[in-house]
Amino acid sequence: MRGLTARSVLFALTKDLIPLYAVYALIFADHGLSVAQISSLLAIWSVTSFVLEVPSGAWADTVSRRALLILSAVLLAAGFAVWTLFPSYLGFAAGFVLWGTSGALSSGTFEALLYDDLAARAATPAYARILGYTRAAAESAALAAILAAAPLYTWGGYPLVGWSSVFVAALHILAAMAMPSAPKAVSAGEVEDLEDADEADSPPGEFEYPRVRTVDAPAFVPESASLSRYLHMLRTGVREALRVRVIRRGVLLAALLNGITAYDEYFALMADEAGVSPAVASLLVGVTVAGALAGAFLSGRTESMRPRTMAWTLTAGGVLFIAGALLSGLAATHPASVHLLTGVGFTLIGVAYGLNYNADVIASARLQDAIEGPARATVTSVSGVATEVFALAVFIFAGSAATLLSISTVVALLGIPLLATALLATRWLPRSHVSSAPGGPS
Repeated sequence: MRGLTARSVLFALTKDLIPLYAVYALIFADHGLSVAQISSLLAIWSVTSFVLEVPSGAWADTVSRRALLILSAVLLAAGFAVWTLFPSYLGFAAGFVLWGTSGALSSGTFEALLYDDLAARAATPAYARILGYTRAAAESAALAAILAAAPLYTWGGYPLVGWSSVFVAALHILAAMAMPSAPKAVSAGEVEDLEDADEADSPPGEFEYPRVRTVDAPAFVPESASLSRYLHMLRTGVREALRVRVIRRGVLLAALLNGITAYDEYFALMADEAGVSPAVASLLVGVTVAGALAGAFLSGRTESMRPRTMAWTLTAGGVLFIAGALLSGLAATHPASVHLLTGVGFTLIGVAYGLNYNADVIASARLQDAIEGPARATVTSVSGVATEVFALAVFIFAGSAATLLSISTVVALLGIPLLATALLATRWLPRSHVSSAPGGPS
């Protein structure tokens, strides 16, 4: 169990230890791109993930998930290399396509690999705790990278920040190679029997799989069988995500909580609007990442949170987020208090981000508990598609609203969905049916 946790944490750590994360919005702006153009780049990123999310999820249910994670890491490194070598709109767009493809390949794949590995150990109650550790590792890495971005920029400007990111992404490839090759939920030979049994037993209008045992996939499957298995997993996962009510609601809630965090793409621009230097801006963004880190780290303690509690938590987060963005906006008109106002404002945003992030981890873990069919990665990828839809909505709104409003006002308005999500949590949060078990949290 410790080995699995360590490898999962290392994978998440190297994926987000990227100094570019702190300043890429500033790089775009410094190369003459407007907020609308930056939003269009973010939209390209989101659309790429949207198009590839579910097909890659079904692929992860068909072939080696570890191999897909390795390919994802290679594309991530390539994307940052393109940004550094070709700092133009087209270069940035190409980098986002590579990054979006990388994200689609790993989204759902990592979670399914981890959950199935735990299922093979009869230790699925540990999933929320380990997922919290990996999310905390990712945020810790992002925080360290953000803090490192300031001296890297001072020493070598944006090129040094870029090549440092490429180097870390290369380490992420090695971390992906170290991940376990978890067995699939069913073997290729069992697929047709399972499908026939499910179609015969499922009542009209409802689709639900029984728990299935975890077995090793065969070493070789003919090409026709592989295609059949892929199409089956694609159909099975999408059908389960859309037709099982508890999973459908869980998919949407997790997607909402994750998708609305697209607001973090505008934190650096909000700090820049306030009038602080790029180095200070990276530190302010780091404050928000610290909040997300705390939220992820505490998810093991809050995994039994009831829907009503989550609703109140998200309500508080929405209020703090809006207040923090408005306070930061005041700094632009009060230059004498710029550091005080941005410091307090970004701290409030960081607390709100942590509350949102904690709820996201819990909702994601409850979703994995609810999935009962063999196409776990596909179902998770359906949630990823919904996430990209909500993120794309954020980018479109921000790109349009920024032509009329200040960035801080736009970000404050993006806190309203947090309040709306709080209303949905009371009915949409799946209840945890996994209590403590050997290897799980006490």
